[in-house]
Amino acid sequence: MKLTIKNAFLFFTLTIGLVMVAMSSAYAGDRPNLLIMGEDADDDTVPRDSRVFKRVINAVTNQMHDIGFDVYDETAVTMDHFVQGRIRRDRQELIDIGRSIRQPPIDVVVSFSIFASMIDKGYTNKVQARIEGQMVQVNSGKFLGNFEVKSPKVWTAPADCNRECVLEVVGDYSKILANDLGAVLGEKLAFLVDGSIGEVDGSGNGSMVTDYNLIFDNFSADDMMDIEEYLVIFSGYKTHRPTYSSARRSEIWYQSGIKSAKLQRNLNKMLERLKLRARITYSGNTFTVEQTVARTKKKVVSGDEW
Repeated sequence: MKLTIKNAFLFFTLTIGLVMVAMSSAYAGDRPNLLIMGEDADDDTVPRDSRVFKRVINAVTNQMHDIGFDVYDETAVTMDHFVQGRIRRDRQELIDIGRSIRQPPIDVVVSFSIFASMIDKGYTNKVQARIEGQMVQVNSGKFLGNFEVKSPKVWTAPADCNRECVLEVVGDYSKILANDLGAVLGEKLAFLVDGSIGEVDGSGNGSMVTDYNLIFDNFSADDMMDIEEYLVIFSGYKTHRPTYSSARRSEIWYQSGIKSAKLQRNLNKMLERLKLRARITYSGNTFTVEQTVARTKKKVVSGDEW
């Protein structure tokens, strides 16, 4: 008997800015903020207003929440500034929305795809499904981990099962797969945050590294030499690399395990020690430090207080 294969792909995106995460200064030392979003631009995917979509989002959200992460409802945080109810959105739109939300700042995007296929055997139909998930930083785009869960066996569907029928069958089991996916990704994220497997304690003293872009404007070469002496003794320091340098401007790619609020405090303390007057602004994962008044006399560098 000839077999025909009908594929129905379900693709979803949850958005997180660190899994490694770009934290906001408003959430000093806290766990990353996650946003659940759906990518359904492909015509073969199920739109975000489907009941299967909602069932999966709810399951993953509950798992992340139970582990200890702050998950924000997309509608609640976007209703004042974004058009609601849009479907067939692409990834570019989702990332732009995640980066644009400031209250609360979004740190991590967790995206996942659900794939379902049906094999017509003539006398019945067999349905299989799998969910692939991954985590990325909102602002830096750094990949943080992924995982895939598959249905342990095929499920039987009516012989006359159509697309809606397939979605109904998948929907019955999708919550089970989504719970597994959320639990695994949540544990991966918890380990990145504080080295634990299980609930996040919110201490912010873990091993997860954040990428920052540090811009220093109107500083001389001598100033930058002194500044770099401090950057490498800040707690959580991993590595740094100059990405642009001119007579009065330096840009540095900086990796650290501390959150943005503590890094900002350290930068302010550094400027005070070096007797430099400067204005610090922060957006996304970028700190801009602009000197306004030349310094007088610097203090000795010490690594004990950072």
